[in-house]
Amino acid sequence: MPNSTYQYYNQLFKNLQLPLAYCDVDLLDKNCQDIAHRAEGNKTIRIASKSVRCTAILKRILESNPIYKGLMCFTGREALFLAEQGFDDLLLGYPIVNRDEIYDICTATKNGKKIILMVDSNEHLKLIDAIAKEVGVVQPLCIDADMSTDFPGLHFGVLRSPITSVDAGKRLVDYFDNYENISLTALMGYEAQVAGLGENNPTNGIKNFVIPFLKKKSIADYTKRRQEIVAYIKSKNHPLDIVHAGGTGSIESSKQEDWVTEITVGSGFYSPALFDYYNDFKHQPAAGFAVQIVRKPKPDFYTCLGGGYIASGAIGADKQPKPYLPEGIVLTANEGTGEVQTPCEYKGSEKIGLGDTVLFRHSKAGELCERFNELHLIANGQIIDKVPTYRGQGKCFL
Repeated sequence: MPNSTYQYYNQLFKNLQLPLAYCDVDLLDKNCQDIAHRAEGNKTIRIASKSVRCTAILKRILESNPIYKGLMCFTGREALFLAEQGFDDLLLGYPIVNRDEIYDICTATKNGKKIILMVDSNEHLKLIDAIAKEVGVVQPLCIDADMSTDFPGLHFGVLRSPITSVDAGKRLVDYFDNYENISLTALMGYEAQVAGLGENNPTNGIKNFVIPFLKKKSIADYTKRRQEIVAYIKSKNHPLDIVHAGGTGSIESSKQEDWVTEITVGSGFYSPALFDYYNDFKHQPAAGFAVQIVRKPKPDFYTCLGGGYIASGAIGADKQPKPYLPEGIVLTANEGTGEVQTPCEYKGSEKIGLGDTVLFRHSKAGELCERFNELHLIANGQIIDKVPTYRGQGKCFL
């Protein structure tokens, strides 16, 4: 057994073609069980496919515990692809308006697949109803209710749905009365400002002190709104099978809502670098990528080939990949992670040199898989398999 975590991985990777992406399934399996434990009760967990982007890993998570049921997809074409791969119980996390996509999903519904489309406006309802009528099916839909909270001078959350109030939710529910080929079967509210915002992110500075207060106030606000919209939908006798909430960072608050039936989790399975900054939970760094040291420009500095896999979102230092191993390795301020080379300063105790690896964790989760055709699966000190990512299967959905 290697005498350090770094040597454990370095001995596996250093003689392979680098860069490569990997998933340590020992750590992935632990994350699956820890997340299931966090959510245990009367809820199920829907897996956010955008944070995984590998069909083999999606199957592994679903099979790991009975609490995992269904997938939340990020595009219509992805949902259709996953249906072809044998997955069912698919919920679109975002609206789509491409007519061909909607037509194909309605056709899949008619053929027995369970795919639920997301909506937040009467325009969505009108478009989908017309296409579903053409196909000859009643297409199930989910309303996306915005869970952001507006404080004086501050919008706390993300700009998603226009359904920002109970009254707006009721108006959209009422619009369903005008259509015969759609059914309201689900309600979703994603509280991104709680689920995806850590309290200890060093790039937030003094904001970290106020984030817990804002989260607490926001939870009270959107919990009440979600409950009232659910009550109204039920009063209208819609077949509401799913009331959806949450994310990796909001499991504990989401499961307190009796009317919620399921919680979505995605990033927690790989546990990327941005998820190091939460107060209430800590999951294992199950996925990352390895680059190779190819030169040493001066003492204590090593340059690696590749590494510039920047995460989406507002530009900031926390969107760069995070140096992981060996301990004591840091990025240089002037260059960061580069398109073809990444210089690092090393102040650790491991002996490293040309040909050795430096391990990074991506800032976010599934975006790592958009950079690599396959994931090397590690278990018990061995590479046990190589499985294709979406990219490796020839797919690029976004």
